[in-house]
Amino acid sequence: MKVFITGGAGFMGSNFIRFILGKYPGYEVLNFDKLTYAGNLENVRDLEGDARYQFIKGDIADEKAVKDAIETFKPDAVINYAAETHVDRSIHAPRDFIFTDVIGTYTLLEAVREFNVARFIQISTDEVYGSTPQGKFSEESSFNPSSPYSASKAGGDHMVMAYWKTYKAPIIRTHSCNNFGPFQYPEKIISLFITNILEGKKVPLYQGGEKNMREWIYVEDHCRAIDHILHYGESGEVYNIGSGDEIANIDLTKRLLRLLHAGEEVIEYVTDRPGHDFRYALDSNKLRELGWAPKWSFEEALAETVEWYKAHEAWWKKLKNKDFEKYYTQQYEERK
Repeated sequence: MKVFITGGAGFMGSNFIRFILGKYPGYEVLNFDKLTYAGNLENVRDLEGDARYQFIKGDIADEKAVKDAIETFKPDAVINYAAETHVDRSIHAPRDFIFTDVIGTYTLLEAVREFNVARFIQISTDEVYGSTPQGKFSEESSFNPSSPYSASKAGGDHMVMAYWKTYKAPIIRTHSCNNFGPFQYPEKIISLFITNILEGKKVPLYQGGEKNMREWIYVEDHCRAIDHILHYGESGEVYNIGSGDEIANIDLTKRLLRLLHAGEEVIEYVTDRPGHDFRYALDSNKLRELGWAPKWSFEEALAETVEWYKAHEAWWKKLKNKDFEKYYTQQYEERK
């Protein structure tokens, strides 16, 4: 099988490429990535000598670049990991999110139709459903996005479903809870807090939203879910990917402090962001009935993640450069 993966130099995409090439010796992968700030070729440096792997720098919103790559590679499947994903950044720069998450998704769908690609998988988020104080979102739940990020992902997801209903394009849509693990850009709560603690810095926890609930899945279990959907999912279907591991942000922070032998004095409360959702939770029974289930416990995966960042200090310190520090210093100073 030949698999065209967008955003494969990012956190989730790079983990999936490594997973699928490791599991299937006969598969080939084309990694198509724009290499924005979160796209890092160091994430896939170990794959460069593999004859089954190739990389093209390109923007999924660039129609010619997308069509040229797909026409040449002739993939059996396209998996769209490419996305602008950080909620805080979407609040300050929503335009980039619209172009990548909506226009980029449309561009990929058009190429899939034109070149008769057999399968298209959209990687999306539980945030499109919005917040819920209780219960869980099913695949039939209505969208109610709260941020420019989740709204842009919802727009792309609606486009995907429209191409199924209108053209019978061979699409599958997925919505996942929060991922964590190796190679995550150090701006999300787990990767940021681990690296800040290792550097002896404060961890910025939203004031008022410190008890917000999130459901977490280890990135390897997400890779296994996408692999299962790629091979056994049905076109036109939607699958939620959830672990059932819910934890309040304050409790997550305290677990990280314990794993890294730090005290609660490193917590710095900052003003809550606008439109901050209280809780996300997914009903993933549909995917479990298809034959998938997570393997990692949250405790084991969190400890494994902490050890990975401790062992790969050179990797994340390169990313936490002056521009990174300037952006986050400005945001958190504004919210104190």
